[in-house]
Amino acid sequence: MNNAICQGLRSPVRRLAGLRNKLISTSVVHNETILVKNYDDFVNKVMNNEKPVIVNFHAEWCEPCKILTPKLKELVEPFTSLDLAIVDVEDNAELVHTFEVKAVPAVIAIRNGLIVDKFIGLVDTDMINSLIERMAGKRNNGA
Repeated sequence: MNNAICQGLRSPVRRLAGLRNKLISTSVVHNETILVKNYDDFVNKVMNNEKPVIVNFHAEWCEPCKILTPKLKELVEPFTSLDLAIVDVEDNAELVHTFEVKAVPAVIAIRNGLIVDKFIGLVDTDMINSLIERMAGKRNNGA
């Protein structure tokens, strides 16, 4: 009889554990905005990411950045196969040096740990959409 009570108690716990796993797996479907804190954070969350990542190098004092950053967030949001990383150049001098960022805003696209595209400055929405669609696999590189 004690065994039956124990089985009855374990059953709800197992069901909850199963639900937890399902909740975790569905959260992977959403894209992520990664706020990069340091070099190691960048390596772990961007370079080792299974999904392509668009990296936005920006600064708080940069007026064009104040336009581009929210626009990138808005345009990347619908794409579950793509993440956006935000790098503050003031806090990440090592990354600025590594990626030779000479001006902000600077955007680089990374797939499988390699830079596959980039642009510098405030560009039009069509160019941003084109980059996002290529990175998300929605369009051929030549289109």
